[in-house]
Amino acid sequence: MSKRVCVIGAGIAGISSARYLKEEGINFTVFEATRYLGGTWRYDPRVGIDENGLPIHTSMYKRLRTNLPKPTMELGGYPLSESLPSFPSWEDYYQYLLDYAKHYDIEKYIKFLHKVILVRRKDDTWKVKYENVITKEVFEEEFDFVIVGNGHFSKPRMPKIPGENLFKGTIIHSHDFRVTDPYRDRRVLVVGAGPSGMDIGLHVADVSKTLMHSQHSKVKFRTPFPPHYIEKPDIKEFNETGAIFVDGCFEQVDDVIYCTGFEYDYGFLDESCGLTIKTDVLYPLHQYMVNIRQPTMIIMGLVVRACLVIALDAQARYSTALVKGDFKLPSEGEMMQIWEKRMEEISAKNLRPSFIHVLAAKEDEYYEGLSIESGIVRVPPVMYKIRAMDTEAKLENLYTFRDYEYIIIDDHNFTRRKEQRTFNQSTLVS
Repeated sequence: MSKRVCVIGAGIAGISSARYLKEEGINFTVFEATRYLGGTWRYDPRVGIDENGLPIHTSMYKRLRTNLPKPTMELGGYPLSESLPSFPSWEDYYQYLLDYAKHYDIEKYIKFLHKVILVRRKDDTWKVKYENVITKEVFEEEFDFVIVGNGHFSKPRMPKIPGENLFKGTIIHSHDFRVTDPYRDRRVLVVGAGPSGMDIGLHVADVSKTLMHSQHSKVKFRTPFPPHYIEKPDIKEFNETGAIFVDGCFEQVDDVIYCTGFEYDYGFLDESCGLTIKTDVLYPLHQYMVNIRQPTMIIMGLVVRACLVIALDAQARYSTALVKGDFKLPSEGEMMQIWEKRMEEISAKNLRPSFIHVLAAKEDEYYEGLSIESGIVRVPPVMYKIRAMDTEAKLENLYTFRDYEYIIIDDHNFTRRKEQRTFNQSTLVS
């Protein structure tokens, strides 16, 4: 009897998994709660609830461009167009994902408007319950493997700051940020200095009267920020008209944008899956993705500080090889030992448990390990090298890091140069 695979979500993780499973002739179904593929890369001007009563999944905003250059944004064997800028707009990248799905004839394997509501392990098989979001009919099927690719950039992590209920201005999370128009000539407070916080902060600074940026990051950006961009420490509390910061300072504020990240949202996985799931950590996982206690379940995309698209493509190839039986995993005890050693290293450095998902300087080592264990083609070391240089370019100047293009010479080397072409800005933000 052929193996059956359930793939949850039709974003990058889902469509890349579908491509490789299809190429190997493996029986699979992709479940997607919306009527679209592409996950968070599809822009939707709406916020809140969609037409089917489900939370809007995407966190895409209108002026977003990729924050990694083209070579690190490509899925295996399917290059981005040379006509695109080095850092494409969301619109161009979303079209790339649509073209990818069409090229590999993936759509016919996707059950759109079907939301997975429960995954449980029983009688040595996976019972997957899902709902037609239009008719509300509920179905259950059995699968041999489950690949979870629903993403983790859609459930906002909201800080709980005293006095929020007193504040008379607006408060949103970056998940609901779409355009800068509402912030024109306003006093805006952005909270958080991750990639979204920095990018949204600079976009809003283009139109706001004042841009206050509350953050405690140890990263020292050397960007020449405009005079009305004011760095602030953490917020102690809000009152009706503004915020009091931990240094005792008060600032009048009209609008607040929390760029405070997202929580993991795997509520459809029940306890029989054997995973511990918290807001910012999920464990135990082998190779950052295989459920150690139930190794026929793979959780995609739980890597931080990495070329996520490259990592997802590699994970999809690894997962397909696992399903196909091209290699055998270590024993549960051996996998737990590897995972526990990593956890001990994190604890010894007094880091939070969520650091178990961080690759950073170990990114290339990770790709090498995937290849050695599974036999898949290794991600070339040049990818990590490009990301490292791009990271330095961001630290140097957040306004100019996208002015460079990265050209791969071979698996280990690349060149960087100033973008040779000019692009109409309207094509980037339409």
